[in-house]
Amino acid sequence: TVTESSHGLVFTPKLSGLASGLHGFHVHQNPACGPAEKDGATVPAGAAGGHYDPATTGHHGAPWGDGHLGDLPPLFVAADGTATQPVLAPRLTRLADIQGRALVLHAGGDNHADLPAPLGGGGARLACGVVGAAN
Repeated sequence: TVTESSHGLVFTPKLSGLASGLHGFHVHQNPACGPAEKDGATVPAGAAGGHYDPATTGHHGAPWGDGHLGDLPPLFVAADGTATQPVLAPRLTRLADIQGRALVLHAGGDNHADLPAPLGGGGARLACGVVGAAN
């Protein structure tokens, strides 16, 4: 679930079957999670597009910094493969701003920089979902 708080949006996952550790976690531009072709290869959840970046900063950064607005703190997965720890996105304040956008979970961590690897060095896209309207 995603909820608004006085400190930003709070993402509260209920995921299982994942590798333990920290995983890159981002709001992506498009409302789709299907595969897409990139450089002749199929990319899972590639239809989600790039990180949500309405200010067109063009760079990956810390969730509290000046990079993509969709750059979130990493998602923690416990030793039993579950992710239930809430994630606070301090620069995202309105649920309406991310409705109809994809949330993507990546394999591996995220250094919140474009060096030494672009987009935080996170791995493949493991999971994807589109943020819907509040009930």
